[in-house]
Amino acid sequence: MSQAEGFSCEKGRNLWASLWRIYRRRQPPTPFVDGETFPWSDPDFGRRMLQLHLDQTHGAASRPLNEIELQVGYLMEALHLSPGDRLLDATCGPGLYACMFARRGISVVGFDISPVSLDYASERCRGNDVAFYLADVLRPAVAANSFDASLLLYGQFAVMPRERAIEAMERLGGALKPGGRLAIELLDPEKVDRGESNWWFTDDTGLWGDAPYLHLGERHWDENLQASIERYYIVDLTTGKTDEYTLADQVYTPSEIDKMAKATGLQLEFVQKAWGGLDLSDAEEWILYVLRKPE
Repeated sequence: MSQAEGFSCEKGRNLWASLWRIYRRRQPPTPFVDGETFPWSDPDFGRRMLQLHLDQTHGAASRPLNEIELQVGYLMEALHLSPGDRLLDATCGPGLYACMFARRGISVVGFDISPVSLDYASERCRGNDVAFYLADVLRPAVAANSFDASLLLYGQFAVMPRERAIEAMERLGGALKPGGRLAIELLDPEKVDRGESNWWFTDDTGLWGDAPYLHLGERHWDENLQASIERYYIVDLTTGKTDEYTLADQVYTPSEIDKMAKATGLQLEFVQKAWGGLDLSDAEEWILYVLRKPE
């Protein structure tokens, strides 16, 4: 059957509705209002995202393992970790960091909202002192004052509203023992792309689906919110239906992180640009913040 023969009235109506939906979209998008968050609990989406995490040719979801190894070595020193210490890995994904810390003698608890990633992490870290939980960053299933360090890496702190970010900082700080440290990795404000752009492509595999689809994307900079906002329309060419996703990436300055730390009872211990010269492909784009809980 040809593509034309497979085009039903229902598909035509869906496609027509999709095109009008895109045409009437709000411009610019309102972050955390327009569109949906990624469908982390969907098994098919989780499987495709896991493939991105594990792909060693790019850093679209996770850095390559050789770069993570360098970061873990750096963080062992920056967070003053020693074998037997306890580490909380927030948004741990497939456990790439957790496993490497565990193999250095660290007891790790990781949590994430993707069941597929957590299943993989549990299998990958089997035999090590690691426990994984399905939980949001604001609902860690951990006791207060029980960890020597906690992590929130690769910009995950920036993709939630500011009021949720400060709540996450407070919760992760609360999980620390007195003297414990929280590491947060954020984009360097001086390196952030503040331009406007749009793009499109077609495919039949990848993050957005396993059947032919059209991806339409646009990026906006919101000066008031200090956020880069990306919106994606994914048109399923087999059904004509469209999904809309919006991702807002907040930009924080060191002075803002310092103020947030003080508001949550933490102290900004040090700020390190470009990972101190580590050989990471994107090191120049990032700043590492280490916050300490007073004793």
